[in-house]
Amino acid sequence: MRSWWRDLGDLVLPAECGGCGRPRAVLCAACRTALTGAEPGRVRPVPEPPGLPPVHAAAPYADAVRAALLAHKERGALALSRPLGAALAGAVRAGLRAAGPAPCGGGGAGGGPVLLVPVPSARRAVRARGHDPARRIAYAAAGELRRTGVPAGVLAALRQRRPVADQSGLGSRQRLANLAGALAVAPGCGRLLRRGRVVLVDDVMTTGASLAEAARAVRAASSSPREQTESADRDGEGSSNSASAFVYLGERREGTGQQRKSPTTWRGAARHPARPSKEAERKGADGGVAPVCAAVVAASPDAFGIHRN
Repeated sequence: MRSWWRDLGDLVLPAECGGCGRPRAVLCAACRTALTGAEPGRVRPVPEPPGLPPVHAAAPYADAVRAALLAHKERGALALSRPLGAALAGAVRAGLRAAGPAPCGGGGAGGGPVLLVPVPSARRAVRARGHDPARRIAYAAAGELRRTGVPAGVLAALRQRRPVADQSGLGSRQRLANLAGALAVAPGCGRLLRRGRVVLVDDVMTTGASLAEAARAVRAASSSPREQTESADRDGEGSSNSASAFVYLGERREGTGQQRKSPTTWRGAARHPARPSKEAERKGADGGVAPVCAAVVAASPDAFGIHRN
């Protein structure tokens, strides 16, 4: 009977702390302090990839913080999404403070709600893990921001438009080459990006290549809604594949499709994102929709020590 109750408790309560392995804690007090005990700081990888927006991180990617992120990502310790989301929310607040107050009216880098845009994981990685870690943490962060009075939602606008190699073991230049042109904003989402303050989010930043590529894709989405529709029509010509673009204002349970609140829905986003036209890329480079900043739960410890004017 004692063994039975222990097994039942393991289903209800966490078996061990995600950071240090201490029993019966999602994240013990010491590991929670390592994650959120310090003020989030500006981080800069070396070398810094072109186009990388200002990035803030909650903690260095080391020791208990690294263990917690890996437990959430690779071992499916989904209960960690809430404390990791709280840490990401702190980094988002720091980034928004550094960016300054939003001008009245307009969207994008101007007014409107805060739109957390997660960097997407590769589809094969999502299938293997059973969830998208960065997206799950983004939902938790948006909920934490709303609880503290910041209007925030998650816009999962980015898609991978071509396969990429596994990033582990690649250097900064190799990662940049591997990810160059790999992301795109789903058709129909460019208009949504202009309705709020865009903050790119991810769980970890190492070289900054993923965030730089995500920022490039968001800037490339500055083409007009008509151009985006025409581009989507060219890609989807003769096909009825279509989907909806969602801004999630409530938390979502990944893998089940269930939501705690109904999402605001815009029809017309293609299931497979269209490749931006050269005109759209040119307009994006000239300064269209741009992320206000980027935020991550953790970054390389070396990135915290770099200060530049």
